[in-house]
Amino acid sequence: MPLSTPEWPGAHRSAAAFTFDVDAEAGAIAFDHTAVDRMSLMTHQQYGPTVAVPKLLAMLRCQDVQATFFVPGYTAELHPDIVKALIEDGHEIGHHGYLHENTRGMSEQDEADMIDRGLDALDAVAGVRPVGYRAPWWEYNWHTTKLLADRGFHYDSSLLDGDAPYLFAGEGMTDAQALVEIPIDWALDDWEQYAFYPGWTGSGVIESPNKALELWSLEAQASHAAGGCFVLTNHPFISGRPSRLTALETLIERVKGLDGVWITTLEQIAEHARTVTTDVHRHQRLPDPGPLPGQPGSTTAPPTAQERPDATDHQYVTTTGA
Repeated sequence: MPLSTPEWPGAHRSAAAFTFDVDAEAGAIAFDHTAVDRMSLMTHQQYGPTVAVPKLLAMLRCQDVQATFFVPGYTAELHPDIVKALIEDGHEIGHHGYLHENTRGMSEQDEADMIDRGLDALDAVAGVRPVGYRAPWWEYNWHTTKLLADRGFHYDSSLLDGDAPYLFAGEGMTDAQALVEIPIDWALDDWEQYAFYPGWTGSGVIESPNKALELWSLEAQASHAAGGCFVLTNHPFISGRPSRLTALETLIERVKGLDGVWITTLEQIAEHARTVTTDVHRHQRLPDPGPLPGQPGSTTAPPTAQERPDATDHQYVTTTGA
């Protein structure tokens, strides 16, 4: 990934994009298929497409901002009118799996089938063929890049190793097949600030919108000063709640106030990045070192107290945290 940032069009000094993952019911069902039997949880997720998206659309119209909405195929099938409304308002539709599947460890063929099913659903519902992809759960495999390139995608927004877009090619790909990566960051995801549902999100803490607003404002200002690309990820069922929506609109106003910022869709950012970037990055897969002593699959027991390094070396100290 490049350490430098690209030149932005015209007099723009940085770029910013507001993106929304419309997970809706798919997000919960993919985590646990029995979620369909939990009426309260289903209504919690349905709030996104049925209540929050219309409010978000009204706010974005008021702010004259075009956004990118990543929509699972299952969500499109359940809520076709919402997808059509997004398109009618001029927003970009991106691919976000079919059932918001966690693809970690998924075979190449199974992942290909998932991508195709999501594409078919979006085409059947709204006649749209996305050029952008965001992996559900941000879980991206080493074979994913070629699957996307083979299907005509232009960019991905799932990786976390940059402050600005860059070109990258995966295993079995030529430089000419490279995609644009538009990096994301967990600090710029509303899930980490607000997400909570008993039995699903664990002991998540619901933060004040003021705290999220302060965090994201600082991130936007720093990204702008560095000439980077600020990408915020929100979920309608989370950030569409009244106080959070108000904070989001305030953030948009603050970002618009940054001198020379280019606020647009990820598709537009990707197309520009391709015209000004020539170097193609190739991520290197690391060799598996195998399990450490005491971990499942290890044939070596952890050291005893007598064998442990001195107290200043905490290599083998275990904790209860993640």
